[in-house]
Amino acid sequence: MDHADPFLHVQADVLATLQTTRPLFSSYLRIRSLAKSPSNPELQQARSELETTLTELTTDLDDLVESVRAIEQDPYRYGLELEEVQRRRKLVEDVGGEIEQMREELQKAVTSSAATGSATGNLSSGLPNPSDFDNVLSPSADDRGDDYYAALEQQRQTELMHEQDEQLDGVFRTVGNLRQQADDMGRELEEQAVMIGEVDTLADRVGGKLQSGMSKIKYIVRKNEDTMSSFCIAVLIFVLVLLLILLIAL
Repeated sequence: MDHADPFLHVQADVLATLQTTRPLFSSYLRIRSLAKSPSNPELQQARSELETTLTELTTDLDDLVESVRAIEQDPYRYGLELEEVQRRRKLVEDVGGEIEQMREELQKAVTSSAATGSATGNLSSGLPNPSDFDNVLSPSADDRGDDYYAALEQQRQTELMHEQDEQLDGVFRTVGNLRQQADDMGRELEEQAVMIGEVDTLADRVGGKLQSGMSKIKYIVRKNEDTMSSFCIAVLIFVLVLLLILLIAL
């Protein structure tokens, strides 16, 4: 059997779609059994999804049916055995029967829902609307008057004022903390200013003492320079006198 046979590809699609349709069908039956009205949104959605899937499945099944009809006339022409032809025919019949069963259930749902709706309408035609009892038992907003809304508004305003008071208290606490920090910083700056003034005074005193010391050192150096010069001149004069005496003696 040729693996490129189109029947096999369509068959795979049909079986896959059928596997998806079965849970949808079971879900539809469950929702239908629990729904109290055919206009139930969940029931309508489940029915719509099931009908869409059945339509797609029927289209693919029609292709399989045409393929089986073609190969039944001359199976050997397509390289198929009679057993394979019978298998394909049975597959088409089984899938078609399952689809038909699902469609019958959908049709029954419409008929039974319509009948139930008409019967319910006949039974309830003489009964009052249950919503009328709700209107009698529970007063409406108009019956309660404006006092009710005024009280609600007053309560809401009180809550808002309370929240605002709490927020203002938080702001006041934050401002107080900032002011305390500013006072501490101001005192620290004043103390540092006093310390800087004392350092400047000490620096002036040390500078004056250094200047006086440097003046004394310069005076001593200058005096020492004058004494040495006189001594050197005296020594030179003494040496010259000795030389003159020696020359005269010679």
